[in-house]
Amino acid sequence: MNLRSTRLPGRTRLPGRTRPTARAGRSLRARLLLFISATLVAVCAAMALTTVFAQRSYLLGNLDQRVTDAAERSQGGLQRRSGDDTDLGFLNERGQAVGTLAARFDEDGGILAAEVVTHDGGQQTLTSVQRAALDGITTDGSLHTRTVPGLGSYRVTALGGDGVPVLTGLPMGDVQDMIGRLVAVEGVVAAVGLTAAGCVCAVVIRRQLRPLGRVAATAVEVSRSPLGHGEVTALTRVPERDTDPGSEAGQVGAALNRMIDHVESSLAERRRGEEEMRRSEERMRRFLADASHELRTPLASIAGYAELMNRGTERIEPTLAWRRVSAESARMTGLVEDLLLLARLDEGRPLHAAEVDLAALVAEAVWDARAAGDTHNWQLALLLDTPALVVGDEARLHQVVANLLANARVHTPAGTTVIASVEATEAACVIRVRDDGPGIPQHLLPSVFERFTRGDVSRARGGLTEGGSGLGLAIVEAVTAAHGGRIRVESAPGRTEFTLELPPADGIRTPDPAPTPASASA
Repeated sequence: MNLRSTRLPGRTRLPGRTRPTARAGRSLRARLLLFISATLVAVCAAMALTTVFAQRSYLLGNLDQRVTDAAERSQGGLQRRSGDDTDLGFLNERGQAVGTLAARFDEDGGILAAEVVTHDGGQQTLTSVQRAALDGITTDGSLHTRTVPGLGSYRVTALGGDGVPVLTGLPMGDVQDMIGRLVAVEGVVAAVGLTAAGCVCAVVIRRQLRPLGRVAATAVEVSRSPLGHGEVTALTRVPERDTDPGSEAGQVGAALNRMIDHVESSLAERRRGEEEMRRSEERMRRFLADASHELRTPLASIAGYAELMNRGTERIEPTLAWRRVSAESARMTGLVEDLLLLARLDEGRPLHAAEVDLAALVAEAVWDARAAGDTHNWQLALLLDTPALVVGDEARLHQVVANLLANARVHTPAGTTVIASVEATEAACVIRVRDDGPGIPQHLLPSVFERFTRGDVSRARGGLTEGGSGLGLAIVEAVTAAHGGRIRVESAPGRTEFTLELPPADGIRTPDPAPTPASASA
């Protein structure tokens, strides 16, 4: 049977992913303490080894000098003494240290006699085993280290030359003991020092990492906030003391605060977008409902009159019926045209651009308004130092002024005074339409420029020509915005004023040397 190795599904290791290790799981505090401790141990070990090697080199150099001096004294002592080749009587001379070892050579380099100075000042002859440890030492004055059984380590040298060949050695026990004590002392001092340094480093690291811990706690608290749903309250910030840019932890804290600010602003922007979308959807639903109602009313009237005429009833005269059908058709046509205009403006389609004289345009609109409503007192005020010239669509601007005047005529009683004024400055051309009527209800002011906004919430019509569709002021605002201008309204009982500001045409206005404000009553 051919057994093939298979890999269980879901167990494939992705590239670049490794299993977590114990090292990766260690905290920064533990890693820092471990790294600093290892560094201190390495430094202490290097200093201790350097000290030991330097001290050992110094002690060995001193011992080597003593060995060389002792060998020279021994060779001189042998030359002063007369005796056989095994005579080592010079060891009895003063100045020979305890443990001093001496030996005589034959012509072949073999050891004839070897003795060592004992603690009682006498000499002890070396055994054959001990003498064997001294074999192979040349008489060239070089220094050697040999371990003599029963006596320990020796530093020895042999001198020959023109004198009597002799080997001399001194014990290394004192040097080794001193090196051993030095190593022990350094070990104890290093252990105590490393322990104290480790404790101090642990305390210092803990204190220095406290700000980073507080930053991490803030990040954890922020991560637990329900950012994906619900109302997000003010997120926790890193304390100001932990945002010092002079420290790394402070830089992390400041960066975290900036990120939290960005998150909050993004969430606020998202909430505003969602609210705006909800408002847009609500406006769209209301727009569709109002538009459907506005279109359904004239259609129902046209269908009703058409049905009456088809039946040939005598309840209504055909001429009157046709007039009503024509009026409702005109009303529906105007509504559709207004809706199409708003749709084009919403799409940002460019308007016709030409030089427009606002003074002449407003004057014509006032005369048209007087013809439509002669029960009102119409006035025109041209407060001009320079020509009020703008670049725009003259037909649409005329529609804006006509809508403002029609709004004043429809929503104010007979006898109301309506004043239309034109001003021109270096910054803007201003058109104001003011009346002394009852004013706009305060609850309608915030939404007065919204589509299908009417004071008559019941949508009742007193007649075919009364009231409006609620699109007039919406068209005013849309056309004004398309021309780069703005419009605002102020209203109180006895005074309502619409102010329309448009950017002037560049480079076509010249100062009037003798400005004379004009005021006319229509």
